[in-house]
Amino acid sequence: MPDLILQLQNVTKSFGETQVLRGISIDIHQGEFITFLGSSGCGKTTTLRIIAGLEEPDSGRVLLGGTDVTALAPNKRDVNTVFQNYALFPHMTVEQNVAYSLRLRKAPKEEQRKIAGEMLELVQLPGYQKRMPSELSGGQRQRVAIARALASRPRVLLLDEPLGALDLQLRRQMQVELKRLQKKLGVTFLYITHDQEEALNMSDRIVVMREGRFEQIGTPAEVYDHPRTAFVARFVGSANILRGRVAESTGPTLQAELAGGSFSFLPGEKTFQPGAPVTVAVRSEQLRFARAGEAPEGIRAVVKEKTFAGGMLRIAFGLGDGGEVVASRHGIDLDLAPGENVTLSWDPALAPVVEDDV
Repeated sequence: MPDLILQLQNVTKSFGETQVLRGISIDIHQGEFITFLGSSGCGKTTTLRIIAGLEEPDSGRVLLGGTDVTALAPNKRDVNTVFQNYALFPHMTVEQNVAYSLRLRKAPKEEQRKIAGEMLELVQLPGYQKRMPSELSGGQRQRVAIARALASRPRVLLLDEPLGALDLQLRRQMQVELKRLQKKLGVTFLYITHDQEEALNMSDRIVVMREGRFEQIGTPAEVYDHPRTAFVARFVGSANILRGRVAESTGPTLQAELAGGSFSFLPGEKTFQPGAPVTVAVRSEQLRFARAGEAPEGIRAVVKEKTFAGGMLRIAFGLGDGGEVVASRHGIDLDLAPGENVTLSWDPALAPVVEDDV
């Protein structure tokens, strides 16, 4: 395993009576691209600010390369931060912005120019040294901010929703470029976002946060295909959550009943007794449907509506208990009208059992 570069050990933080972080712990390795993913208010930015030294935890420790830096000032830590608003100095040229940390260290001017040029090459902005920030596009300003943060060769680069102000096409382009840059430099990136697409596209590991806790930590495939809780399944990929009661408790595949039918599920290492509640997560792309009478078994439902977005067909189905599930398909031509009765099913191997949150 690569060397540990950053560790959070049972970190807590409150603002007044509001507890923002509830004893979070994680080990981050050298060269990882790790993303903290969560909705507003979950504690991800507070976590970043504690790592950067901009906030002090109420308890717990922050270790950088095995050294306790919890009480160190921000300028004493070998980390840098890139913010969503770029925070470039408007009165400085691009070169002066990039070389700012080197100037503070009183590095020779020739070294400042050399490193600034190298950083601009890395972010694909060669020849932009003499331009002013006002002469750059939003994407170019963000690249300059990244070049400035990397110029001092930090051990960890913290990125606080750095692509949030960009349009969708440019944001996707920057996702690819950030990942390329991170792998080329081997610097540990700690990325903060609420955008699941960014997290899935760029990360080596994803930390899903909820109400100041780490709900799940894993690779993009682990978090998407094997969510631990109903919250993770809904938040990363918007899965359908179906709840039933166990009808039988023997065999590798078990059966559960709910309003309108039954479904099969794989218990894994868990033990279920007849009548026990069970919750599964079914991705919209894994949900199968057929007109009533055309499928031998499944869950009875009725088509509620069809909508289209970006070449993707979304079909909402109403269940007998008043709930709703959604299926998605590429394309828009589907001969299925609102009000039709259907039977729903899925492959139990693709519908993991999750911890419920109701």
